[in-house]
Amino acid sequence: MNIIYQLSEHHITQLHQLYQNEWWTRGRTLDETRRCASGSQLCIGLIDTHNDLIGFTRVLTDYTFKALIFDVIVRKDQRGTRLGDTLISLVKEHEKLQDVKHFELYCLPELYDFYKRHGFSTDVGDIRLMRLNNS
Repeated sequence: MNIIYQLSEHHITQLHQLYQNEWWTRGRTLDETRRCASGSQLCIGLIDTHNDLIGFTRVLTDYTFKALIFDVIVRKDQRGTRLGDTLISLVKEHEKLQDVKHFELYCLPELYDFYKRHGFSTDVGDIRLMRLNNS
């Protein structure tokens, strides 16, 4: 396994395929996937010996107060091999993010234990997620 921080068009296409298998990213177009990756301050990909994308995550950040982690995704045939742990560790340990005060992410309750192992907590006081659909 190798780590990449820039996705080639080959990897963008594979990321788009990974997105089609997940409820939160299904239906994204290839162009949306391309724009999403290019608009993120940090992208981390894991590739196998055949240069195929097997894991991915991306971060939006101000490099000081917040780093919002998105799309932690591992190819289905690679799950259970701790690649998700690797992705989270690579984000937390990235040199450009060392001064960030809070790492945040969205997840379903069934993933709480996974993220708790990495120091995340659901204890955020009275903060509530709010959304405006702009469709």
